[in-house]
Amino acid sequence: QVQLVESGGGLVQAGGSLRLSCAASGRTFSNYGMGWFRQAPGKEREFVAAISRSGGSTYYADSVKGRFTISRDNAKNAVYLQMNSLKPEDTAVYYCAASPFVIQVQSSEYDYWGQGTQVTVSS
Repeated sequence: QVQLVESGGGLVQAGGSLRLSCAASGRTFSNYGMGWFRQAPGKEREFVAAISRSGGSTYYADSVKGRFTISRDNAKNAVYLQMNSLKPEDTAVYYCAASPFVIQVQSSEYDYWGQGTQVTVSS
């Protein structure tokens, strides 16, 4: 089992920044590829970003490329999502997730999920 707890969400104006954190506990964190997903009201959960076990490879959804940065610190069992130039359409609940595979964009490839943290971007 891997337990994941997100933090860092909140209310921010358009153009602002937020940094989300995800703290992991349980099994060896460095054995898992990590991802961030988001779900807006009335919409399906969508992929945001993913990072490999070592942190050497990353992948982003086109909608956030150039604005968001995913990183991880295996010594601290944590993964982060730095979000810059936020837009109202980024408003959603953000989830971190752990996968036994390398970078994955499908939510079905992730075995463990956090409870989510709300990000609201006002215009």
